[in-house]
Amino acid sequence: MPELVTLQVGLPQTLGTDEAPDPMDQRWTTGFFKQPVEGEVWLGATNLAGDGQADLKNHGGVDKAVLAYSADHYPYWRSHLNHPELPYGGFGENFTVAGQTEADVCIGDIYAIGSARVQVSQPRQPCWKLSRRWRIADLALQVKANGRSGWYFRVLQEGSVQPGLTVTLCDRPYPQWTVALANQIMHHNQGDRAAAAELAQCPLLSRNWQEKLLKRGAAA
Repeated sequence: MPELVTLQVGLPQTLGTDEAPDPMDQRWTTGFFKQPVEGEVWLGATNLAGDGQADLKNHGGVDKAVLAYSADHYPYWRSHLNHPELPYGGFGENFTVAGQTEADVCIGDIYAIGSARVQVSQPRQPCWKLSRRWRIADLALQVKANGRSGWYFRVLQEGSVQPGLTVTLCDRPYPQWTVALANQIMHHNQGDRAAAAELAQCPLLSRNWQEKLLKRGAAA
């Protein structure tokens, strides 16, 4: 049974200076730095208590209320990045979940975690802030290439969550649309307009992904 092994939250902060010669050290504002929380945390409609995003155009909101990442990926990253101490939360996730990966999770899945109910809305699309956090220029591209992306939840029922809870599947209306397959269509099979159009018709996929895929599917 999948388990919520750690839970992380963090508010936006501004780091760096405008005068820094290295772009990695220049001023930026981010909510990427999440810290582990023990005990119960309230999960509201768009956020965990104590959590926030700096870029509300591309992060957060109803369809991206919670970012989940597989604990099962950390051994790979710790070895591949030569970073044996890479902590849970290192990919900016709120929920670090053991026992499932993108191949096991489907768009539209509903899970019970504590008294909350959440639904998978889309894969996570890693941005430049992941690369900057770890000062690895191509890290976001590596995530996109290997599909170890994580996924977003929308909140169907607010409630309390905490580390150590089981992540219980309640419903799977679209078993054909795994997060792994959605990543493959979006990032690797870009010439397959029929697949893009078909995935876009999944009503529980986030609106943002639907719009992107529809544009591709309609392209001449």
